Order: sequence, then C-alpha cells, then structure tokens
Amino acid sequence: MLVTPLVWGITLAVTVAFFVYEFFAHVRKAHEPSIGESARWSAFYIGLALIFGLVIGLVWGWDFGGEYYAGYLTEKALSIDNLFVFLIVMTGFAVPRIYQQKVLMIGIVIALILRGGFIAVGAALIENLSWIFYVFGALLLFLAYRQAFAHGDGNPADGRVMRFVRRHLPVTDEYHRDRLTVVKDGRRFVTPMLLTIITIGFVDLIFAVDSIPAIYGLTEQAYIVFTANAFALMGLRQLYFLIGGLLKRLIYLSQGLAVILGFIGMKLVLHALHVNELPFINGGQGVKWAPEIPIWFSLLFIGATILVATVASLVRTRTLRREESPT
Repeated sequence: MLVTPLVWGITLAVTVAFFVYEFFAHVRKAHEPSIGESARWSAFYIGLALIFGLVIGLVWGWDFGGEYYAGYLTEKALSIDNLFVFLIVMTGFAVPRIYQQKVLMIGIVIALILRGGFIAVGAALIENLSWIFYVFGALLLFLAYRQAFAHGDGNPADGRVMRFVRRHLPVTDEYHRDRLTVVKDGRRFVTPMLLTIITIGFVDLIFAVDSIPAIYGLTEQAYIVFTANAFALMGLRQLYFLIGGLLKRLIYLSQGLAVILGFIGMKLVLHALHVNELPFINGGQGVKWAPEIPIWFSLLFIGATILVATVASLVRTRTLRREESPT
C-alpha cells in the first residue's frame, strides 16, 4: 500500500480541521447537546468512516479496504468501552453536564495524540523486528484476560494518582465554570476540571496500549491504523451523550472485547510463527503449518462478537429489570 507524503499531509490536515471545527462550533459555548444533535452528528461521522473505507478499497484494493473496516470496528468497540470509563470518571468528579463536552473533547484529542505516537513506534518496530508480533500477541492475550475479569476500580476521584496530586497542588472543591485554574486570595488553585482532564489522560494512555497492538494484528499499514483510529474517535463526543444511558446496559461489552482481543492476539501469534526469524523456534524458519487468518474472517468474527455482546447485554438487563420490578 503506497501512501505518498502528500496524502499523509492532507489526511492529517483534514483530521485537525475536523477537531478545530468541533471545538468552535460545538464545544466552545458550554451546553449539553440534545439527543437530536448527538444523533445527527454521530450518524454523520459513522457514515463518513464507512465511505472512507470505500475510498480505500477503490484506490488501494479491497484487501486493504477489508483491513480498514475490521480495524475501524475494533477501534470503535474499544472506544465505546473507553466512553464507559469516561462516564465513571465524570461521575466520580461530579462534572456538570454542560461542561462535559469540553472534558470529552480534550480527552479525545489526547487519545489521538497518544495513539499517533504509538502508531509511529509500532510501525517502526514491525518494519525492523518481525519478532515484535510475538510480543504484541502475548500482550493482547494478557489484556484479553484482564478485560474479561475486569472489576471496577472505585471512585477515580479518590484514586492514588488523585491523592498524590491533591497532596502536591492546591485544589478547590468547587467548579468555576470550565476553568482549569482559579486565583483565590492571591493564590492560584487547581479546579476539579483539571483533575478530571488529568485522569482522562491516564485513561487514554491505558487504552492506547490496548488499541494499537489490536489493530496492528489486523493490518500492518500505518495509514490504515491511523485513519481507523481517527474515525473511531471522531463523533465519540456526540456518541457519549447519545448512548450515555445505554452504556450502563452493555454489561457484556467487556467480555465481548476480551474475545476480540484474544482472537487478535492468537492471530498475531500465528502470524509471528508464519514469518518467524527467531533461531530457537523452528531453527529460525517460518512455521508452515501456522495458518494465516484471512481478513474477511476477522471482519466477520469481530462484527459477530460485537453484535452478540450487545444483544446479550440488552436481553439480560431487560430480564433483570423485569425481575426487580414489582409484580
């Protein structure tokens, strides 16, 4: 897949332009988006992502188009899980609804910057070290296990990082609109808004560790990795307000993501065996019996897993509500 510097430059410029527009058109003036506004923009960004996949297929071939769609689906599912953590963070810090857009916007920009760095590092490692697929595969299998048996970490406002910050910085207990710092009695204080953004930044770092190896298990093309991540993050702010209530009902989302991460981890290990150059494995030769999982199967598997996890979650939560409701 040949992507010229001009194409990279245009892609980066358009991505930045979208986020700048988002800020000035929607985030700069504090307000809580309506369901209609959130639905329209969510549909726009999802439609744009799907159309971009067609462009990749028409220009570079449908094998790369399939890789993009598989990567986009995976990153979108991981981003929705990210939204659930954002919801927990904002609830823990009691961020007023009209200011949550700003926190989300900053969090999404931080996520894109962190993922961009991880994408560049990942591309360099894959280019020069074929055995890195073993490392990525093992990491994803570990993350799949952790995802399947993850438990809530309590109130993020009382976590160790926040306790450390509060010990070393003067922090106000109340919000001052959407300001990050405020001067009181001649002394500058940090507001809970800044603490929320710091927490979101740590969350983004953790999710970057999850998402980048996952998508590199589906494609080795840095351009596809970046664009799939960018489109997965675009519209995430609107999606937060659109499905905020639904997030609490997706009780099997973590297990579904664990299955996806485990599947991609196994795919990476099989690929590593296929292109093996480690001398202590099969004499440094590729393991011929190790199958290469085709991208169409990966796409179907990921889509089916997300669908099953979503449907099972909604059915289970509906059953629980009926059992809890008075007869």
